[in-house]
Amino acid sequence: MAAGAGGLTAAGVIALPHGSPEGSGKAPAHLRGAAPLPYAQFISLDIPLGSERADAVRAAHQAITAIDGGDIAAWLALGEGALPSRTVRPRHVRKMPSFTGDLLNPAQSHGDLLLHITGSSARAVRQAAKRALRALPQQQVRWRADGTRPENRTEDGRGLSRNPFHFTEGHGNPATAAEITERATIRAGQGEPSWAIGGSYEVIRIIRLATDFWDRDTLDEQERITGRRRNGRWLDGTASTERAVFATDPHGKITPLDAHVRRAAPNPRTPPPMVRRSYNYHRAPDDQGLIFSCFQSDLEKGFEAVQRRLQGEAMAKYTLTTGGGYFFVPPPGEAWLSALTES
Repeated sequence: MAAGAGGLTAAGVIALPHGSPEGSGKAPAHLRGAAPLPYAQFISLDIPLGSERADAVRAAHQAITAIDGGDIAAWLALGEGALPSRTVRPRHVRKMPSFTGDLLNPAQSHGDLLLHITGSSARAVRQAAKRALRALPQQQVRWRADGTRPENRTEDGRGLSRNPFHFTEGHGNPATAAEITERATIRAGQGEPSWAIGGSYEVIRIIRLATDFWDRDTLDEQERITGRRRNGRWLDGTASTERAVFATDPHGKITPLDAHVRRAAPNPRTPPPMVRRSYNYHRAPDDQGLIFSCFQSDLEKGFEAVQRRLQGEAMAKYTLTTGGGYFFVPPPGEAWLSALTES
């Protein structure tokens, strides 16, 4: 699945773009490894009124840096309220709008700061989250969500996992470091502030899936709604590791025109410019789904372009987005912090 119902990992260790403030070749935490670590916790924080924005961001940066490493990969992402008004903001930093079919719960949406913590075990993630929150006693938890990646593995350089609809995801992501860099990290010349070069826009979508409703459909119906076989193979028989050619099926006799993958990427040979790393969640039998997470250098060309194309897809009646937000992952290092004090 793409933007409407989540997706999975990219592979490889990326080199930061030339002109990065840090000039480091180390992969940033949000794009580290061939597949995301299998457990995650997303914690959205509000900075209390009257607090100094810049000081709160510095404290959160220090807290997340202290837990990152070993069996934990963790990073900080900034919401609209995290950046002082005098700061030159990345162009697309704003509250996530409500798209067609969304029913956003304010208590599960947006936030000034996002702590995104992933780990090799649920226990390790919980302990890391407690450490981070203990270091931020002044911050207020707005919402939080726990996620897992069942059958988390790497094939053909791409991280794969199984979503709550029983389908394998992750085939649409890039498999090389160069492609990951191109899709996920901001470069010089994009019209962004200099301090943001090397950073990424992150979108979080908490998507409830009607699994009972879905499971009443036959496997053939499910595959036609998705546009792939459960194992990732294309409906025309093309291998999951290759790109289908929808032009040979202009009327949708093989892959329906309203199939999820066909709406998300009408030309699979030019996939959406974003990197997807999502998790399943299960709060209750009637509240389970995906914590969709994606990274891109341009929010309008990445997530938003896909989301617009997904309007009217056959899968829409099985999904409901109830929360999430738009955030910005700063470049690695600490040079970007100086932007918070610029006048």
